[in-house]
Amino acid sequence: PTEKNAIGERPTSDIAAYDLYLKAKELLYEGFVNPSRERENDFKAVQLLDQAVARDPAFLLAYCQLAYAHDDIYFSNYDPTETRLALAETSVKAAVRLQPDSGETHLALAIHFYWGYLNYDRAREELAKAQRTLPNNAQIVEFLGLIDRRQGRWGEAVQNLERAVDLDPRNANTLFDVADTYIKLRRYEEAIVVAYRELALQPRSAFPRVFPALIRVEADANIAPLRATLNTIEAEGPASAAEVSNFSFELALRERDPAAAARALANIPREGVESHDFPYPHVWYEGLLAKLRQDGPAAHAAFMASRSAAEKIVRAQPGSAVSLTALALIDAELGDKEKAIQEGRTACDMVPPTKDAIVGVLLITNLARIYALIGETDLPLEQLDVVSKRPAGPSYGELRLGPEWDSLRGDPRFEKIVASLGPKKGSP
Repeated sequence: PTEKNAIGERPTSDIAAYDLYLKAKELLYEGFVNPSRERENDFKAVQLLDQAVARDPAFLLAYCQLAYAHDDIYFSNYDPTETRLALAETSVKAAVRLQPDSGETHLALAIHFYWGYLNYDRAREELAKAQRTLPNNAQIVEFLGLIDRRQGRWGEAVQNLERAVDLDPRNANTLFDVADTYIKLRRYEEAIVVAYRELALQPRSAFPRVFPALIRVEADANIAPLRATLNTIEAEGPASAAEVSNFSFELALRERDPAAAARALANIPREGVESHDFPYPHVWYEGLLAKLRQDGPAAHAAFMASRSAAEKIVRAQPGSAVSLTALALIDAELGDKEKAIQEGRTACDMVPPTKDAIVGVLLITNLARIYALIGETDLPLEQLDVVSKRPAGPSYGELRLGPEWDSLRGDPRFEKIVASLGPKKGSP
């Protein structure tokens, strides 16, 4: 009955405020479906929601959505600053002040505890409260699954995320979460099936179009389907090419193709994009292209400029392990072994897998990458031996194709790790 009553209530009497709220929700959803648009869409959504609550200061759902947008900007490393976290906090407090017992308020609190503080226990408490009034809310179940992943409860994660899809089968974002979870568990064939379900919902969106082929590369290092898909999308025009520029660049590196990398670089936005789940400035990619071209001076100059940009971010975000590991990788490319190792290890200490089963494993994988780049042999293999056995660790395609691992090729220990992740006999 409570849920039915909530559905019947008008969230605001201000039609213009409600229109702003709906536009913001659509922007946030579109950003999740197409990751290349997420940063821009998040900030646009904040502007619209600020206008909505200015028009109606009692608009609970707009405050909840505003908190969500600020928390996503913080959690996704678009602006992981105390200022951003405080903006999310302000929006959550407004929701609590308006309707402290509302299911939407408890959901907003849960997301804030999770994305803002990695406080999984408090987030779960709030999700349980939200579920009492919103028992069939797919987002609550989705966030339970996402928290399960962070805590390394992978079986529960799959169950909750699959249930979220059952509750909201046309939500492409939730389908992505399920597919992504299968990828992290290296259950690639199941991931591809779900990726095609997402594509059926978003047939014209860039990321869903490349997603099945991306999974195929990770599963068995087969790059042909991805190259064909990217070529098709890039031929549709500059805007389409920009949406897949990070995937095109990564693939060109794996193909050892400087011309293809240069074409992709021209489409990468000036603020840069993520690589291996870490944010890098545009000049970082310029350095990688110069390195691929074997232009040492140009690569060094680009990596120095990249270091300057990354160091500013680390100073502004001293608690961000993700920013620190990005700086470590740049130092590795510059050949500054001591700094690279210290920064990479410190990042791992800041967020171990026990604190975050996804980011912690990614940080260890990045430390292995750092060791390999500076010419170590035993140290990267020790790290890879650990993370190759864990969910969210490196894939077969990543180790088989990535140029950063070239120094380890031919070492029987490395080849054994790669083979352990490869397609099993009898698999498709």
